[in-house]
Amino acid sequence: MEDVKKVLTQKSKKAKMEQRGKMISFLSIFIIVAVVVSIFYFVASKGLATFFVDKVNFFEFLFGTKWNPSQVGENGQPLVGALPMIIGSFLVTFLSAIVATPFAIGAAVFMVEISPKQGQKILQPVIELLVGIPSVVYGFIGLSVIVPAVRSVFGGTGFGILAGTFVLFIMILPTVTTMTVDALKSVPRHYREASLALGATRWQTTYKVVLRAAVPGILTAVVFGMARAFGEALAIQMVIGNAALIPTSLVTPASTLTSILTMGIGNTIMGSVENNVLWSLALILLFMSLVFNIVIRLIGKKGRLN
Repeated sequence: MEDVKKVLTQKSKKAKMEQRGKMISFLSIFIIVAVVVSIFYFVASKGLATFFVDKVNFFEFLFGTKWNPSQVGENGQPLVGALPMIIGSFLVTFLSAIVATPFAIGAAVFMVEISPKQGQKILQPVIELLVGIPSVVYGFIGLSVIVPAVRSVFGGTGFGILAGTFVLFIMILPTVTTMTVDALKSVPRHYREASLALGATRWQTTYKVVLRAAVPGILTAVVFGMARAFGEALAIQMVIGNAALIPTSLVTPASTLTSILTMGIGNTIMGSVENNVLWSLALILLFMSLVFNIVIRLIGKKGRLN
């Protein structure tokens, strides 16, 4: 009886393998969570040092219009107004999303509803090619083609929000298009069949049934594209002009949070005011990435409820 009990209570090889697999999975999850928490802690500790160590006024940092951390203003505090960069980041993000969304929806409708075969043969490889192009290549194309075109058509130096919008439009188009295609494909087929059975035309079915059913997925795609545009650094730095001024028009040089960060982070001393304010800009970027993720989750939750 003791031998039988020992055999029955002994773990099999598969049970041991499953237990090891669970341990490896939990360890991997723990490492990922620890890395994310460490990144948040590191960026937050560096970014908040501007306000708690250097005693910079938080509202003057967010709403100030003068950016020159190496100089001190009349109030005795460094000139670290981040409003021009914040405005520049939001402008290029929203404008590029507005321009990219119609093109992405049109391409997705063609690939899913109008001509799936031609879409897979022609558009799908093009979209995959756009995804694989490095950011610096987009920047060089923008610098060589888009900036001169903007200068000749709209005037000014060519550098500014408009040039940055065109570059980011091309960069986020593959992301928005791919996710929109997935959203349209996720619409149940019986929605289309029911609409056609009621006498709706193919276009009416696409416009009033398929696209409306896919709205949560399309909005998620747009927000993902905006998150990509908001965090882009190298390409936008090459075409926006990098002037820490509030843009007075779309064709005047401006700047974004990422462009100022990439230009200045290698030229400052760790722990100095100039370095801490750059980490504060990075903290704003990190906070905005959280906001975009929260918005995506809310859209997805609402879509599931509907």
